[in-house]
Amino acid sequence: MKIQHIRNATIIVEYAQKRFLIDPMLADKGAYPPFPNSLRQDQNNPLVHLPLPLDQIIQHIDAVIVTHLHSDHWDEAAKEVLPKDIPIFAQSETDAADIRSAGFLQVEVLQEDTLFEEIQLIKTKGEHGRGEILKLAGPVSGVVFKHHAEKTLYIAGDTVWYEEVHNVIDTHKPGIIVVNAGDNQFFEGGSLVMGKEDVYEVHKAAPHAAIIAVHMEAVNHWTLSREELKQYNVEKGISSNIFVPNDGESYTF
Repeated sequence: MKIQHIRNATIIVEYAQKRFLIDPMLADKGAYPPFPNSLRQDQNNPLVHLPLPLDQIIQHIDAVIVTHLHSDHWDEAAKEVLPKDIPIFAQSETDAADIRSAGFLQVEVLQEDTLFEEIQLIKTKGEHGRGEILKLAGPVSGVVFKHHAEKTLYIAGDTVWYEEVHNVIDTHKPGIIVVNAGDNQFFEGGSLVMGKEDVYEVHKAAPHAAIIAVHMEAVNHWTLSREELKQYNVEKGISSNIFVPNDGESYTF
């Protein structure tokens, strides 16, 4: 498999000879206002340019997976530029209906036994924060990829570390794990996605897995930088297991 980090949570996964686009945020730098009640109110989102031409990102995509509908995972630009007949997998019928309302014709709700071209796609649970903030953040999901010719891949999505993430790791034993690790926060409510300690917990649960940390430094409410996470990984002695890609960087496993 090949995993290319594009920007924020947007990645391209080449898996069992199929090409998946995950959580597309495809707008130009600065196209949207900052998320309110958080850092960097003087900076519009996305904070950074796409690392590749847009047509290069979306060409030859076989399917799209949208883990939830927050604008940094499914934006207006994605709705405009993606082909309306492309297969899209959503976390729920509510999300699927919203995506269909934008004109998309092949939208399917991800299940625990979804098959796409002999690739098993398993929807996983997530919690977009802890405590009261969950009511505002809403439901989110992740996905496990399985195929006889590939290592198992777990894309955790916008979730903090909690027991269900551990359960997914114990159940499916992924060789590769992608985590959203910018420790994004509002001024109240705490972490919305994983911070460095959460990443460490993922490593302890899957000590032999390669962990790729994305969703960093791309939208205004991030609080954990790539450099801080890298330094923390060195201090913990786990830097050989955890990859912190720059935008556009890719890995082959």
